[in-house]
Amino acid sequence: MAKQVSKKGVVTPKSLEFLKNYINNASPVGFETWGQKLWINYLKPFVDTHYVDPYGTAVGVINPDHPFKIVIEAHADEISWFVNYITADGLIYLKRNGGVDHQTAPASRVFIHGKKGAVKAVFGWPAIHTRIGTPDAKEAQPRTDNLWLDCGARSKKEVEELGVHVGAVVTYQDGFDELANGNYVGRAFDNRVGGFMIAEVARLIKENKKKLPFGLYVVNAVQEEIGLRGAEMIARRIKPNIAIVTDVTHDTSTPLINKNIEGDVKTGQGPSLAYAPAVHNKLLGLVEEVAKKHEIPVQWRALSRSTGTDTDSFAYANDGCPSVLISIPLRYMHTTVEMIHKDDIDNTIKLMYETLLTLSPKTNLSYL
Repeated sequence: MAKQVSKKGVVTPKSLEFLKNYINNASPVGFETWGQKLWINYLKPFVDTHYVDPYGTAVGVINPDHPFKIVIEAHADEISWFVNYITADGLIYLKRNGGVDHQTAPASRVFIHGKKGAVKAVFGWPAIHTRIGTPDAKEAQPRTDNLWLDCGARSKKEVEELGVHVGAVVTYQDGFDELANGNYVGRAFDNRVGGFMIAEVARLIKENKKKLPFGLYVVNAVQEEIGLRGAEMIARRIKPNIAIVTDVTHDTSTPLINKNIEGDVKTGQGPSLAYAPAVHNKLLGLVEEVAKKHEIPVQWRALSRSTGTDTDSFAYANDGCPSVLISIPLRYMHTTVEMIHKDDIDNTIKLMYETLLTLSPKTNLSYL
């Protein structure tokens, strides 16, 4: 196995504390401002300037006056629910806000973010004794149309008195925790960990006093989970020359995943690089060489047509932008117990950092 970054790693105790707070804070699609405030406050000491676009994408900039622009990017939003209908008895039915998994919802605890603040609630689900029915009847399965929230109210009026309304966004209560052998677990590592890692890259540049020969745009984009919308907007605004995107990818080593389809990727074994139409082959080759030079372990995937990440928005924006995807392996994506390994965090940060130190306006990415 390739040499790790270091026994100590690059993430500091102060950084880890920020990550914990960032994961524990809600940042649902369309309401990312709650998380962006934390992120900008953490990033500000490491950049020269920062701004937020009209829909909430946050950007920190190093060397803002340089004409050559490189982006490192993650997305800030998490999957969630919308309040859709309140019954006369005070039960609350929902619509998806992003690709939230209805099968994991029953018996989960949530926050309803209403006009008077967060309201605690639970996904109700009948006891097993009551839902089995006759021996030849199929057991009820959770669907979006038969899942409901119970916040303790027993009428629509009581629900509304709590500040809950149609359109209020709902997030799960689950937060950051540590498991054995360097594994972290939490809600919304997809892709809050990406925002954390790009901020850490900026921190390393600042603390190591590196002078970059280009403008660096550290971008935490909104609305990835409903169609890469934030990246689409900010790519047109920045018009970058190069984009390095980081997101999560599937750990395929657990049961119920077909490696013939999803490939072979595992947490703790390093960041994942991917071949895909949107991934620029020469830039990908450069990242691979950086990984070899600095003994950073990497894993490989092939992605058909779309990467399903903000890479696509940057690659095809404007006149085309050479873009590369550096993913971090994740178990149990789009659940409340997403699992990630701390060594992968360190190695992904270092791979982005060392890649930036290799790039310049003179880097030849021409295919011909």
